[in-house]
Amino acid sequence: MTETLKLPVLPLSDSVVLPGMVVPLRLDEAEIQSAVDAAGSADRKVLVVPRLDGKYAAIGTVAVLEQVGRLPSGEKAAVVRGETRAQIGSGVTGPGAALWVEATLVPDQPVTGRMTELAKEYKALVVGILQQRGAWQGIDSVQQITDPGQLADTAGWASYLDLEHKAQLLAETDVVKRLEQVVEWTKEHVAEQEVSEKISKDVREGMEKTQREFLLRQQLAAIRKELGEGEPEGSDDYRARVEAANLPEHVLKAALTEVGKLERASDQSPEAGWIRTWLDTVLDIPWNDRTTDADDLVAARAVLDADHAGLDDVKERLIEFLAVRSRRERKGMEKVGGRGSGAVLSLVGPPGVGKTSLGESVARALGRKFVRVALGGVRDEAEIRGHRRTYVGALPGRIVRAIREAGPMNPVVLLDEIDKVGSDFRGDPTAALLEVLDPAQNHTFRDHYLEVDLDLSDVLFLATANAFDTIPGPLLDRMEVVTLDGYTEAEKVAIARDHLLPRQVEKAGLEPSDVDFSDVALGMIAAEYTREAGVRQLERGLAKVLRKVAVALDSGTEAPIHVDADALVKYLGWPKFTPETAERTSTPGVATGL
Repeated sequence: MTETLKLPVLPLSDSVVLPGMVVPLRLDEAEIQSAVDAAGSADRKVLVVPRLDGKYAAIGTVAVLEQVGRLPSGEKAAVVRGETRAQIGSGVTGPGAALWVEATLVPDQPVTGRMTELAKEYKALVVGILQQRGAWQGIDSVQQITDPGQLADTAGWASYLDLEHKAQLLAETDVVKRLEQVVEWTKEHVAEQEVSEKISKDVREGMEKTQREFLLRQQLAAIRKELGEGEPEGSDDYRARVEAANLPEHVLKAALTEVGKLERASDQSPEAGWIRTWLDTVLDIPWNDRTTDADDLVAARAVLDADHAGLDDVKERLIEFLAVRSRRERKGMEKVGGRGSGAVLSLVGPPGVGKTSLGESVARALGRKFVRVALGGVRDEAEIRGHRRTYVGALPGRIVRAIREAGPMNPVVLLDEIDKVGSDFRGDPTAALLEVLDPAQNHTFRDHYLEVDLDLSDVLFLATANAFDTIPGPLLDRMEVVTLDGYTEAEKVAIARDHLLPRQVEKAGLEPSDVDFSDVALGMIAAEYTREAGVRQLERGLAKVLRKVAVALDSGTEAPIHVDADALVKYLGWPKFTPETAERTSTPGVATGL
């Protein structure tokens, strides 16, 4: 038989009172004060109802007004003890300003096996949480509760449940469902606690490890001081420099290992010197520095044309390289075979045609740094790959030294005279160059001295050679050959006028206004005084003429001195080579012999 009571409503907006809870309430709201005042007419009982978001719940808690008084701060307060759930019925009239309603008590449910099982599980969870907090009195109180419904209502004290959860518990009249809810919520809280405890433990252990290392280092320094050894020179400084440097992860790991060895080594050990030299080398290499390539093809072609006359096929190939690279970068495509365009260009041609100087022009056109590696006469493989660190005077190879000298990691590296690399019992340098020049391998180039992978995929390698025959086949296979056949007479005159003459005028100590060369004279020096593919002899001929001009000026001849065909005979003697074209074509059927 359900019992109905007529009770004043005490609404709460910031808390939920469940059966079994004893709660102090501030009497700071008119509705709460009215309910407390009216409780005298209802055997000191009130119906405590949650009012969340302005809405009254359908079920409240019948509570007994235990005490009314003041807090230490002087505010009026009351203490209520929740007794049982009650279903809120229709409003009725009652004394005072309070809201009166009919409340139907929710009857107790008989205890079942499922209830007991859930109650046991929930009790174990709550005891575990209280043990972590050291709340032993709370554990005793929970252990004494035998009623499953009463045990479920102890969740009203749980700090990890919010008002919504507690209002849900109050509204649930089925004890089994109520226990299932609190077990689920408590398990979630325990799981969260475990994760946050693990994170806190990891942080704490990390801090303890750092403090322990610091303490051990201080002790190590004190022991060294007692032994009179002192700290190995710069070991602390090296650790700070390595950690501050912007090194790739695999290089940083190797460098910190070496710093650890340096800190453990004594000053008398030769290994300390090797490690310091190695660390200096690693820190000097610009692991993550790069220059931005120019993407203006017209400007790049203008630079190449200004520096070199002719050589159209070479210039076109370089402009193609730039165009492909910039197009792929604009599209966000990855590199071809580990390299910007998959190209290693080899410039093959006779001496004096401008192969080496073309490398500098390419670097200027790209907006990159330029560095030259002379390979003529190199016979030791360690010159390319570096020496092992155990050798006295060990050094990194020429490739690593070139990148360190250039600054950024993407310079133009000119491998000069690659056809004149020798080989002997110390190894074959051309075999070591295979990895450097192979686009599929050079992104993990490993120098014997560094012993860490070095990415050469952004480096533009240009090789120069005088002849194909002496370049080994496997090495030639990894390069794209661009042939420079030499210059025509008209190109030589243009080169002499634009480049060679101004340079030799300055070298002879003259002013451009002191001498005047005719195009005929320049053409005669190119065709009748020199016979070559390049322009080196042409430059020497110009230098010889200008030296004689300097003597003439110092002897009193007035400037400017005009150099024409007749003056050339006076300065350079008779032509050494005569054109055979006229002789070949003057008489029909007659051929000129060698």
